[in-house]
Amino acid sequence: MYEINRRQAMVAVGAFLALAACSTDDVAGGGKKSGDALSANREGAMADYAAGKQFTATAPLTFDILYNNHPFYPIKNDWLFWSELSKRTNVTLQPNVVPLSDYENKRSLLIGAGDAPMIIPKTYPGQETPFVASGSVLPVSDYLDLMPNFKEKIAKWNLQPDLDTLRQADGRFYLLPGLHEDYWTDYTLVVRSDILDKLGLEIPQTWDDVHNMLKAMKKEYPDSYPYSDRWGIPTPGGAMLNQVFGLGSGARGGWGFTTGITWDPNAQKFAFTGAMDQYKQMLQFLHTLVEEKLLDPESFTQQDDQAIQKLASGKSFVISGNAQTLVNEYRPPLEKANPKAKLIKIPVPIGPQGPVKADANDSRLENGIMISKKAKDSKNFVAMMQFIDWLWYSDEGQVFAKWGVEGTTYTKDAAGKYQLAKDVDFVGLNAGAPKHLQKDFGFSNGVFAYGGSTELLQSTFSEEEIEWQKTMNARQALPPKPPSPLSDEEREQAALWQTPLKDHATQNTLEFILGKRSFDEWDAYVKELEAKSMTSYVNLVNGAYERYKKEHG
Repeated sequence: MYEINRRQAMVAVGAFLALAACSTDDVAGGGKKSGDALSANREGAMADYAAGKQFTATAPLTFDILYNNHPFYPIKNDWLFWSELSKRTNVTLQPNVVPLSDYENKRSLLIGAGDAPMIIPKTYPGQETPFVASGSVLPVSDYLDLMPNFKEKIAKWNLQPDLDTLRQADGRFYLLPGLHEDYWTDYTLVVRSDILDKLGLEIPQTWDDVHNMLKAMKKEYPDSYPYSDRWGIPTPGGAMLNQVFGLGSGARGGWGFTTGITWDPNAQKFAFTGAMDQYKQMLQFLHTLVEEKLLDPESFTQQDDQAIQKLASGKSFVISGNAQTLVNEYRPPLEKANPKAKLIKIPVPIGPQGPVKADANDSRLENGIMISKKAKDSKNFVAMMQFIDWLWYSDEGQVFAKWGVEGTTYTKDAAGKYQLAKDVDFVGLNAGAPKHLQKDFGFSNGVFAYGGSTELLQSTFSEEEIEWQKTMNARQALPPKPPSPLSDEEREQAALWQTPLKDHATQNTLEFILGKRSFDEWDAYVKELEAKSMTSYVNLVNGAYERYKKEHG
């Protein structure tokens, strides 16, 4: 078993309180360059717009928006979302439609050519950075006084430390992120609970428990690999190394490796993820599972369908997943093959970092919105910012984007609980209903519906999932990492170092797990990283952190 390092957590808390204290004025006082300077850009804006108040433009307005077209619910011009949005706000959106598969590439091309729409949503934190140096997108932190709902949620949910992680070298940020009231954990291990019952096992809570569970399964079914995972392509160990075991280790791999830099709250500095002792410990644990034939070595190279088929056919009993994959991808084929089989999400296994629901690499920020620089010169700029604030950040706007129109797509019971209309389905809540909330109405659309209160987030969750979330939310969250914004020149240099370092770490991660390289060679591996400028890269990031702390703290 492992115990949480309380000193580590308290050190991080103290550092972040100090850092956050120096930057709250941005939100508390509003933007620094708006106000009277935008007197010529207020056509259509409300003079009395405020948090909690319906935004309605004083004249009909049209705003262009980059639209990420999801193949599961391809865009339709007759969606109720469009007409009802215009009815409520007096705003018509003009989408520039881009397929989901080409969205990031197309977004970059449009911004680079100066042809991007004014509103550029579906942008994840960090994706805005390449456009900062050119001035292609606005420093949105300068205009927060136009966004009372955004400011209110930052203050109410104590999101300032999270928001500070977006700051660039000039102290400003260029992305309006989606805001969550609490951390939202979803990915974990999905386990055959009927096998647990058969073997007399409790639901595993820790890495040790998972190890013991898999050994018991292997003993009962010696020809099986109890744990055969998916999401190994194109990123080996995508979910496994990120959330499933990365959260417990304090050093994220897989999808969470990103730039290869991790904040170490205990050391109060950044480190290269692939060289951290925490990362090594995670790889050693997974290697043990492979060596004892408890973890399928094909987990890192097989297609998702292969992993799901192994689960459905009874060749494996454990797989990484989330609430949606559990309901939509795992249970149907398994129940068809074995009606008595049962699957559950277990709590994220607790590792050396202790019972945490979020570590320094986590954030309550989600994908958000960039604003094209040309928007500032629009006569309707203030109205546009008010509109964005209402749709994406007001309580009423978020309910509208997620649930639709009361009496048409949903109702509320006496207790105020949301319920889909009987003829409308969404995530299996009304399985078999003739209409679909996304496909037929355009609501719960990933372009518009994200962030919000925990109550709203969980309003579409099953009772099973809500109970799982309660278990996870009872754990603690470590403070987010502090800002370490690089200058333009530093960013160019970091980019030259990142790719070869990440490639070498990824390759060796797999070799260590699969036993193709001994952990006796770990020090040699770290020296190989040093030869690829790891130390220079880490020093660059830590230097940026110290500079930011000195200039803005």
